[in-house]
Amino acid sequence: MDPGSEAAGTRDELTSPRRRRRRILLAILVLLVAVGALVFRRPILRGLGRALVVEDALGPADIIVVASDAGGAGVLEAADLVQGGVAPRVAVFEDPPDVVDREFLRRGVPYEDVAARSTRQLRSLGVAQVEQIPRAVAGSEDESRVIPGWCDQHRFGSIVVVSTADHSRRLRRLLRRSMGGHPTRVVVRPSRYSPFDPERWWENRDGVRIGIMELQKLFLDVLLHPIS
Repeated sequence: MDPGSEAAGTRDELTSPRRRRRRILLAILVLLVAVGALVFRRPILRGLGRALVVEDALGPADIIVVASDAGGAGVLEAADLVQGGVAPRVAVFEDPPDVVDREFLRRGVPYEDVAARSTRQLRSLGVAQVEQIPRAVAGSEDESRVIPGWCDQHRFGSIVVVSTADHSRRLRRLLRRSMGGHPTRVVVRPSRYSPFDPERWWENRDGVRIGIMELQKLFLDVLLHPIS
């Protein structure tokens, strides 16, 4: 046998185990990186979800206000708060008819807007005193502009505003700005029935959609109003 060939074969035999060990080590490293990314991703996403949610300390209030975007979750939370003795009555925002609503009414089709439905549901849940807050257009910013004057008109000392969990922090920022200089104390309460789960929001399509949308809105609000 050629001495050169024999030497080359010996080197291959020596380096082959080394290559295998390197490949194994590389595979282990990749696995560790992947596991690390998964482990650290969850705390980051959980932190982002929690950033959307705020819950103020509850106390006795004159009235509970259900934000228009709170839907059935807000109605259920408001009813529970009334049963718990936080406040004796609930207010919901009027639901201005849009083009579709007006067309239903024009055709003589019975139509129940969101405010009417929420009022009916609250009364079915045992809330005897329900009123509607007038407003011209829909939207959180419009609500935050309406609430100060409405509170002044009724001379409320404190109110509880019920929102969805994902919208609660941004809503509190809006209300802090709009209520500046007004005597009414405002407490924001995220509904426990809100479908948004800040601990696991990234695990389903609706959670991802809501989370990304609200994070964008909150980020923009912080940029425009950093000291709210």
